[in-house]
Amino acid sequence: MVTPSDNLLGRLSRVNPTAAFVLALAVMLGGLFLPGIVGAALLFVLAAGLAALTFTTWPVQSGSTRALRLLILALLLAVVVTKAL
Repeated sequence: MVTPSDNLLGRLSRVNPTAAFVLALAVMLGGLFLPGIVGAALLFVLAAGLAALTFTTWPVQSGSTRALRLLILALLLAVVVTKAL
């Protein structure tokens, strides 16, 4: 039986890495340059996606990778809060 997280990971493994990077970069730049709450909402969507990916792949990550991803997620959420205020 295929669990939902296995199904998600299977679909993510077929995504073109360049396309995923360009999409994430576009969302991040849009979030940084759009004013106020609109930009914060885009950055929050990016943070939610990063959090989902991080915790889905948590068991196979090394300790240093986990720490780096949590640091990036914390910094991104700090930018979201700052942008929303």
